[in-house]
Amino acid sequence: MQETEITIRPFAALEEMHACVRLQQAIWQYSDLDVVPHNILVVARKTGGQVLGAFFGERAVGFVLAFPALRNGRSYLHSHMTAVLPEYQGHGVGRRLKLAQRDDALARGISLIEWTFDHLQLKNAHFNIARLGAIVRHSFPDLYGRTSSHLHSGLPTDRLLAEWWLSSERVKDILDGRTREIGTKHEQISVPIDISQIGKLDSRQAESIQRGLRLKFQQLFKDSYAVTGFRLDHERGIYSLEPYED
Repeated sequence: MQETEITIRPFAALEEMHACVRLQQAIWQYSDLDVVPHNILVVARKTGGQVLGAFFGERAVGFVLAFPALRNGRSYLHSHMTAVLPEYQGHGVGRRLKLAQRDDALARGISLIEWTFDHLQLKNAHFNIARLGAIVRHSFPDLYGRTSSHLHSGLPTDRLLAEWWLSSERVKDILDGRTREIGTKHEQISVPIDISQIGKLDSRQAESIQRGLRLKFQQLFKDSYAVTGFRLDHERGIYSLEPYED
């Protein structure tokens, strides 16, 4: 498959909204109770959110869903889901969906997109921080409660909050492939690369690791640190945090 064979456009017809529901079930193996239903997708699109799809021919193979949001007088988008079918992953589809999301937001005068992500999903963390340029300054313990997805291994749904400042020099540099160095004063938090396997074999050990990571992130965020870098090696994923001010 060539990347050029994928087209990105908004979901429009009602049947496409139903296809987005089927994508959730195929990608995350959610039960019916955990999927976002088609009528909520319609509401998101009609109230200033985004429901953008990636299509291979006429087949929907990925999507991004965002809701309009408001905090302290600032309008922004909360990106609730981004997903690509496993057989289409690794071909730049997810990145194209996020860039289309960014283009649409900037065209409407929106400078910030936020989303939550699981800090134990290391490839996702690398994508958000190292490839898109998001920063992280907040965490939420067990945000959604325990879900039916096999990806969560029955663990609490601890989440980090990604802030994607669309017009920042940081984001522009990273999207253009320019390297940004971490400051000399920084802290690191490492996550075992086999954490998903640990969760499948020993949920109590995995939950203990998760709890320790939660405390480290919370303390550093309390001390005004932000995640500004991430790297992977063959043993672990490493979050880099440095003092950060708006």
